[in-house]
Amino acid sequence: MGDALAELGIRVPALLAPMAGITDLPFRRLVSRFGAGLVVSEMIASADIATARPSARIRQRADLGIGEGGGAVLTAVQLAGREAAPMAEAARRVTGMGAAIIDINMGCPAKQVTGGLSGSALMRDPDHALRLIEAVVAATHLPVTLKCRLGWDAGSCNAALIARRAEAAGIRMITVHGRTRAQFYSGRADWAAVAAVRAAVSIPVVVNGDITCPAGARAALAASGAGAVMIGRGAQGAPWVVAQVAAALAGTPPVAAPAGEALADLVGEHHEAMLSCYGTELGLRVARKHLGWYADRAGAGAAERRALVSCGDRAGVRRLIRRVFAALPAAAPAPAPAPEDGSGAVPVQEAA
Repeated sequence: MGDALAELGIRVPALLAPMAGITDLPFRRLVSRFGAGLVVSEMIASADIATARPSARIRQRADLGIGEGGGAVLTAVQLAGREAAPMAEAARRVTGMGAAIIDINMGCPAKQVTGGLSGSALMRDPDHALRLIEAVVAATHLPVTLKCRLGWDAGSCNAALIARRAEAAGIRMITVHGRTRAQFYSGRADWAAVAAVRAAVSIPVVVNGDITCPAGARAALAASGAGAVMIGRGAQGAPWVVAQVAAALAGTPPVAAPAGEALADLVGEHHEAMLSCYGTELGLRVARKHLGWYADRAGAGAAERRALVSCGDRAGVRRLIRRVFAALPAAAPAPAPAPEDGSGAVPVQEAA
């Protein structure tokens, strides 16, 4: 399993999950700097990027930062779609952009995605899903991976069947979120159910869902038999968590969560990177959820949190970040943030 992961360039068994509106270039770079085996882009609709002139927002989602100091970041670009031709063309496009891996989304539970027969809706029609997989594999020389759920609902947990067929079609790794689409994010992820997928294939299997700390990662690996973990919501407000898990699994020195001045520096750097990426006006809005998550993780007071997420002035936010975070001691790990409609955490993934 370890050798198969290494063949994909993955040398650390802790990966960052794709999350819409969250795993943009600034966040991926930050997580990678602490240490991650792989980071995955926000989901990109194949029909959007396959057009002659993709929108600026779509191009931004696929931005790998090549030539800007980001080339060393091992990045998978995740594609979603329901038709083979646009999926193949999108695969060709992102291959040319410098992606290391292409990931196929068969797990997003969001209604706006499944309503278009994409994401986890593909698990209801394995034959059609396989046609998409075959088209993507044929369109690129890059490794192609797959992310899915256990199935559509409790009565159709077909992840093992799909995984077996996907492996035969050329898929090189499969990540399974331990819930069905019908569950969305309710209850707890069933890591033990992922063991059926592990038994069905010889390619690497990655377990995903509710993994927020080293202890949880060890439990997920033990229950599933998977070779690696993928962390999504657990990294919100804590981009160092993936590295902490990686160090614990490898038995290397632990990675400390920044606190005080170091945390203020990190949050400020992340905030400025978002403003540079999106422009000041949009960046201030996009950054608010991250500031809220940082505040929650660090144990900031309610009034301080409100000030951070409501300030609309770049210099004002900079001052607030210094004032709020520099004075806070290291906090105990907080639970993963709950999904929030409109935040971008649910609509596309940590989703599979």
